[in-house]
Amino acid sequence: MALASWKSFPFFNVTRVSPHDDNPKIFEGDIRSLASSNTNLFLGTGDGQVQILSASFKLIRTFPAYSQSSAVSHLQQVDGTSLLVTIGEDLSNEAVLKVWALDQTEKKSGAPKCLSTVTILNGRKRFPVTAMAIPNPTLNPVAVAFANGSLTLIRGDLIHDRGAKQRIVFSSDEPITNLAFYGGPVIHGHHNDDGETRLWISTTTRLLCMHIDGSSGIMGARLGIGGGAVGGSHNDVRIVDAQGGVGVGCMIGIPTKDAATSTMGEVVVVRDDAIYFYSSTGGKGGCYAYEGAKSGVYIYKNYVALISPPQSTPSSGSTGGTLGDAFKKIVGGAVGSSKGDVTNWDVTRFTILDTEGKYIAAQEVVVGSGGAAGVRGVFELGGFLWVLGLDGKLWRYQEKDLTAKLNLLYSRNLYLLAISLASKSPSIEPQRLYSIYRKYADYLYAKQDFDGAMQWYIKALGDGPSADLRRGSKTEGGEVSGVIRKFLDTQRIGNLIEYLEELHKRGAAGVDHTTLLINCYAKGRDVAKLEKFIKSTDNKKEETRFDVDTVIDVCRQGGYYEQAVYLATNAGEDSVVVSILVENLDRYHEALDYLSSLEPSRAYPNLMKYARILLKNAPQETTKFFIEYYTGRYIPKKPVTKTEGNQAPSVTSGGGGGLAQYTSFLPQIPYRPSAFSAATTAVQANAPAPTLGTSTPVSDGAGSQIAEPDAPKYTPPQPRTAFSSFVDNPLEFIEFLESLLQKESEQKQIDKVDIYTTLFEMYLGRAGDSQTKLEKDEWEAKAKRIIQSKENLIDTSNILLLSYLSSFNDGTVLVREKQGLLFDIFRSCTSAGDTQGALQALRKYGAEEPQLYTAALAYFTSSPKVLHEVGEEELKNVLKKIDELGLMKPLQVVQTLSVNAVATVGMVKKYLGETIEKERKEIQTNRRLIESYKQETESKKKEIAELTLKPVTFQAQKCQACRMPLDLPIVHFLCKHSFHQRCLNQVDGEIECPHCQASAETIRAIRRTQDEQADRHDLFKAALAGSTDKFATISEWFGRGVMISPPPVEG
Repeated sequence: MALASWKSFPFFNVTRVSPHDDNPKIFEGDIRSLASSNTNLFLGTGDGQVQILSASFKLIRTFPAYSQSSAVSHLQQVDGTSLLVTIGEDLSNEAVLKVWALDQTEKKSGAPKCLSTVTILNGRKRFPVTAMAIPNPTLNPVAVAFANGSLTLIRGDLIHDRGAKQRIVFSSDEPITNLAFYGGPVIHGHHNDDGETRLWISTTTRLLCMHIDGSSGIMGARLGIGGGAVGGSHNDVRIVDAQGGVGVGCMIGIPTKDAATSTMGEVVVVRDDAIYFYSSTGGKGGCYAYEGAKSGVYIYKNYVALISPPQSTPSSGSTGGTLGDAFKKIVGGAVGSSKGDVTNWDVTRFTILDTEGKYIAAQEVVVGSGGAAGVRGVFELGGFLWVLGLDGKLWRYQEKDLTAKLNLLYSRNLYLLAISLASKSPSIEPQRLYSIYRKYADYLYAKQDFDGAMQWYIKALGDGPSADLRRGSKTEGGEVSGVIRKFLDTQRIGNLIEYLEELHKRGAAGVDHTTLLINCYAKGRDVAKLEKFIKSTDNKKEETRFDVDTVIDVCRQGGYYEQAVYLATNAGEDSVVVSILVENLDRYHEALDYLSSLEPSRAYPNLMKYARILLKNAPQETTKFFIEYYTGRYIPKKPVTKTEGNQAPSVTSGGGGGLAQYTSFLPQIPYRPSAFSAATTAVQANAPAPTLGTSTPVSDGAGSQIAEPDAPKYTPPQPRTAFSSFVDNPLEFIEFLESLLQKESEQKQIDKVDIYTTLFEMYLGRAGDSQTKLEKDEWEAKAKRIIQSKENLIDTSNILLLSYLSSFNDGTVLVREKQGLLFDIFRSCTSAGDTQGALQALRKYGAEEPQLYTAALAYFTSSPKVLHEVGEEELKNVLKKIDELGLMKPLQVVQTLSVNAVATVGMVKKYLGETIEKERKEIQTNRRLIESYKQETESKKKEIAELTLKPVTFQAQKCQACRMPLDLPIVHFLCKHSFHQRCLNQVDGEIECPHCQASAETIRAIRRTQDEQADRHDLFKAALAGSTDKFATISEWFGRGVMISPPPVEG
């Protein structure tokens, strides 16, 4: 790829920096070599001095590394250590390698401590050193190349100066221009997995790779082509490029960490025609055409930096040349050249490339024309890239931050390059990278490249689920809702489906996204994709990637009922499965089959929810299910997986698509050829989960195997919970209730009350709806049996109320009769206008409840119709009973009969005549008694007067006690009784006639009682309140002296 076609971007800020004020001309001296560490810059001079500068280019230390006649031609600071390796040369002597410890000083001079000194062997030939390479911090081995084509390998403990061995392992006819180690145990602080060390060697005509064998103390080399072969058999030299020479400084090794993570290779070589990458395994790798002379190459991060001298400069990449030409290249264009050796060049350019991104990051003219034109060296220090010119000018290259780079690329619509650049940044956040994807997608969308835009919108979603995406909010990864609106507006349904499917795969889809995706499927009538989408939940180990409830709702709304059932079954939504079968598909028997396969705790809530619909459309099967469940005999059906030949066929939904053989995924319900079969999964229920026993498969007679488990242990619900379900199915309700009574002993008392009460009501209801008298009598007979045998289980008020509402008089009578409510029986008959019933009740219960006659009198004479039904004879009998039992006074009877003009005088003439005659006789009798009481009272008063005023003659001759003749002493009493004094047994105190004492004591007791009750007005009031004859009560209490005024208090 020609470099001229690469885009150029100002990704670096180039600034000229002046040296420290203490040494403003530090870089204008005779600098032959330079090296840098993280914090310091090392300069080797032509007079054997080494100068150490800080990051601000302040001279820290200068120490003599060699004699003044020697130049420090090579410097290298070993990464990760405080070691500095130098090579000093003067052509009159052999080159000398020294190892310095920068953290140790000599006591006398204060200079860094020299750990070891090694004179480099070159077969006693005086040629300058062209390259030095150190593979690892142990400095074992060290490779040194000479201009005569010799390569010396030094091995040993140079750090502790325990001796070093060196050997020329390679020699060539042309000068060696560059060396670079690759691999080995540790390279640049990074481990190499293969453990193999490779030494890259470049000459003016060839590029070679030597595989180092570390098992030999002194390394040897074997060269298979041209030149002189030196050494043993432990090393292998392979010519990688036999046609390409490399100038001094035009090859550099790529750090192991960069080579392992990029396509660069192991070394980069720049020639006049192109930039080349090489690897030991694949040979020549990438090649980028770039015409023009090149005097140096440098690796900075992921960039390749090139030094391009003026076009008049001799080519550094010429293939071939004599030994003299090599010397010219080495001495004339190398870093170690002095100002006096430099040709008068026009201009030198410093270019920074990104070969992977294929763009130029910086291209600046860093030195001007004149005698001091050219680049002395390139180094890294303080996080910047520095270029030092031969004229002593210092240029700093500061890479711009990622934001500045991206903004520049955005302005040119180079989004792919921005993405590539951002992806390489180790510190970029994923969300920021996704925002770049989004920008590129927006750009493609604006150009109407909808397919391409969608691919980048999908990438902008990221690699994992996002709560922000699920909510549709704006994030750095893109606003999902905005993308959806764009493709809705353009009616790019295919792209929209692709985007929504990706959202679901990533678990970032919300309810609205799922709804929209299903609607897109439905709009396109793409049943295959719809089924594929919903089947994505088959793997139970994988979390569901969409809201199942939403998908079910959308499928139902779109008419994809089979798919909705499938999803609901897999998701354990039993209520949804039953709802679809009942409400949408009208498959009531299949809904019952599905319910019969559920565990008790799962079947119950769904049964109760759809009981009325199921009873309406499948009354017998539903009633049977209720009976089994409420009697505790419910056993779930557990089908065994069917064989391959018994799979269910595909079913086509009303929405235009079928879920092919989806029943094979639902193994819990036996296949029914005429309808859809569903499976059972978990459901939320209020009832406690039962404990199921083991099952044994048995045949159901239809080709499938149904497990017959032990009866599950569950507590049947109260029967009353099912009553409302049978409101429209009275016959099935009666069957249900009667079945519950078959296990009456297992029912609780409260449940028995509910069952019998409800069953009594249902019997009466059916009796009222009966078309024939025979049918009505049968239902009423069942109701009577409940009253007669289970009266204690039904509340009396309920029976009376139900009997009244159903006009079931027999029920009312039975209850009241058992409870002794005889008067209520008669009253209920009269209220219902049942004259014959009232008459029967009067005849049956009149002896036990006499007050029925008074009520009968009022009822019989309440209307002519009633009186006609009863007859005058029956009225007379009632009047006779009233008179005989004294239930009413004649006046009360007359008042009762006079309420309405039903009864005539003729009807009661005999009763009135008899009553008046009876009253007359009673009056006469009372009058006679009064007269006799008056005569007796007068007689008693006269007797008292005589006893008080007249003397009394005692003529008794015998003692009333002993019946012996009286003899003195004798005691006579005014009652005309006489006693011997000795017969009285009383000496002192008042003596009373023993013969009259008992009657006198009785009279006195009666008198005391009357005196006591005279003050008990409460007793009088209570007697008056409870009396039916108030006048008689008042007369009685008057006779007891209640109304006599108390005697006045004397004094």
